[in-house]
Amino acid sequence: MLTFILALKAVLEMAALALLGRTVLGLLVGSRREHNLAYQLLDAAARPAVWLARRLTPGFVLDRHLPLVAFLLLGFAWLAVTAWKVSHCRAIGVATCL
Repeated sequence: MLTFILALKAVLEMAALALLGRTVLGLLVGSRREHNLAYQLLDAAARPAVWLARRLTPGFVLDRHLPLVAFLLLGFAWLAVTAWKVSHCRAIGVATCL
């Protein structure tokens, strides 16, 4: 079970970092970001999180706000999985979680 929790936590971290990296690179590159290979890779990695954010939010949320919503949802999910990990480690013994 601990392996599953750690894998889920890692997936959430990677998606959040892809969103953060895409945002920072988009600010640095500017209007030519669609032609940047690194931006395209980060966008492909972040696209499932943005898609999920669109499915979970009401229709009045603008598309340009979806990356922020996705980042916040990933952050809350990460906090929940971290709390799950802590409770699991307390149940099986902290020494086994190191």
